[in-house]
Amino acid sequence: MFTSKQKNLLLFILAIPFYAGCTVGPDYQPPQPDVPDQWHQQLVEGFQVDGSMPMQWWQLIDDPILSDLITQARQNNPDLGSAYWNLVQARYWRDYVTGNYDPSVNAVGSYTRSEYSENGFFGAGSSDPFDTYSVGFDAVWEFDVFGRFKRAEESAQASYEAQVENYRDVMVSLSAEVARNYVELRTVQARIEYTLQNIESQEGTLELANARFRSELVSRLDVEQAKLNLTDTQSQVPPLRSREQAAMNRLCVLVGKNPGQLQDLLADSKQIPSLPENVSISMPADLLRQRPDIRRAERELAAQSAQIGYATAYLYPSFSLTGNIGLEAMDFSNLFERGSRNYGFGPSFRWNIFNGGRIRNQIRIEESKSEFLYQQYRSAVLTALEEVESTLTDYMQELQRMTSLQESVAAAKESVDLVRDQYKNGLTDFQNVLILQRSQLVQEDKLVQSEGQVILNLIRLYKALGGWGEALPQAEGQDVQSPDRQDELTNGSI
Repeated sequence: MFTSKQKNLLLFILAIPFYAGCTVGPDYQPPQPDVPDQWHQQLVEGFQVDGSMPMQWWQLIDDPILSDLITQARQNNPDLGSAYWNLVQARYWRDYVTGNYDPSVNAVGSYTRSEYSENGFFGAGSSDPFDTYSVGFDAVWEFDVFGRFKRAEESAQASYEAQVENYRDVMVSLSAEVARNYVELRTVQARIEYTLQNIESQEGTLELANARFRSELVSRLDVEQAKLNLTDTQSQVPPLRSREQAAMNRLCVLVGKNPGQLQDLLADSKQIPSLPENVSISMPADLLRQRPDIRRAERELAAQSAQIGYATAYLYPSFSLTGNIGLEAMDFSNLFERGSRNYGFGPSFRWNIFNGGRIRNQIRIEESKSEFLYQQYRSAVLTALEEVESTLTDYMQELQRMTSLQESVAAAKESVDLVRDQYKNGLTDFQNVLILQRSQLVQEDKLVQSEGQVILNLIRLYKALGGWGEALPQAEGQDVQSPDRQDELTNGSI
């Protein structure tokens, strides 16, 4: 039976866990930034502002090739793969920190061949070597009396959630980057098509000038001016071809392929994707739950806030229960006999009562980091609001510009047809033909660039709004069970 001293010791050991509930340090409260209730009204005419936005916004553009490219990028892009493995690392670190609550148990064993010095204290009168065999277990169990382990777990969990948001942020940026490069490719291809059409028209004008020159109706100057106009237009094609190839190569890299592997898919010129009939956007307050970069900044702040409590816990004592049990004998044949057993256990504490102020300065460091991350969070919110407002302006203004250019191109085409007929009948100077043909080329090039820019601005808008049109599931309590990373990268289920 236990002696009175042993009973008191046992009661002390059993009572320690009940004191484990005094968690030191600040309890984290998410910041509540001040965001407007509405976007500027003059910017949202033509938009459906109802707080909704499609999750896969690129499907509104209704281009099967673009949708396929984004799917391939989500499967194979190396930057997204890197973000995934950062996330996995954060998950394992969280699980590692959680293990602090459990006791540490070690199996130990040793064999020692010893001989004392004949001239030493233990060797006097005997110098025969001897053996020692031992085997057993030792354990240490530290109780989380002041919440140091709890704060470490909170910090690790929030850091893991930050990596979840970082993965989503990379996915949003990747989808927008693929869409942007695809639209730029189709825009360049459309510019090439317009340029080739103008070359064909100017070749006809050159033939007309030659015919009138052979009929001695005009001077050779008209012919040379027609050649100048034609060759100048032809010189614009090679740079456009270079930009076309660069855009295709960039798309290859974004989907994780070698440059040139998408040549067959992308080389045929397609129309610039058209605008969707209805464009829905969310409210300003929705940015806080839609933009992964804002959510990541908030989780990083939460992780750092827990670090303040973790550092503060070192101001207080730590309590542990240590013990060992084993067998020891000088003859291996006696090792497992009852008389070879040994054991020891008991509580201990450690309290750092003087350290030159290092602990308190460490607390101040963690508090300063927390303030820094709070400012980073505020900056992320303000930047998001700025991006949406600016992109809304760009979209609306470019849409108006595109409408004006459509009318300008129609007028330019009609003017060229009229002036050519007049020149053919000798009713106008050739210089007027050249001026109007050049004007037509310029206006058509401006129009096709504007059509592409409108779509690019819409892509920028959806990216600025967060890439998702509804709230992302809360990361708290989620986990990444990943026997097959490829499936997760495919469906974005993390």
